[in-house]
Amino acid sequence: MSHNVKILPGATVCEDCTLEGDITIGSGTVIHPRVTIIAEGGPIVIAEYCIIEEYSTIIHKKSDNQENPPKPLFIGAHNVFEVGCKVESIFGHIGEYNVFECRCFVGPDVKISSGCVVGASCKLSAPQTLVDNTVIWGSDHNIREALEKQPSQLLQLDFLSKVMPNYHRLRKPNGHKRQPSRQSTEAGK
Repeated sequence: MSHNVKILPGATVCEDCTLEGDITIGSGTVIHPRVTIIAEGGPIVIAEYCIIEEYSTIIHKKSDNQENPPKPLFIGAHNVFEVGCKVESIFGHIGEYNVFECRCFVGPDVKISSGCVVGASCKLSAPQTLVDNTVIWGSDHNIREALEKQPSQLLQLDFLSKVMPNYHRLRKPNGHKRQPSRQSTEAGK
């Protein structure tokens, strides 16, 4: 397996993590030590401002009907993967502003939209789609719609990016920031 890890400027990635395969880590994203990210079913692209905490695992699984070339797994911006969570995916997209709480498990046949919360120790393995703002919690896997949008983690990201270099060896950025597309710059006018 080739190891093509691209870390964009502004990302904070601890050296003590396992990154296997073709992985791109967006600016402002923080990856703690002891994280495992494996791109076995195709490239993984992690967008900006995600937090991936200790002992978290993200795997882009191979599927039985694998496309050639394989479709990348795109993980949207502002996602939080808490300590010990495990997220497997054969799909090409995880939305934005999701929280995967401590020790939860999300199986490869689960599609995650945006604004979802998978509660601590919840295990989702049956094929299903979590629509926007779905919250799953408790030992009975209760489901409800979120009452409000997930808050931004920008203050925590700022704090982590300043403090982590004092306590951990970091991998150096080796990628280049993408130029904003013409569409997004015109939308900002």
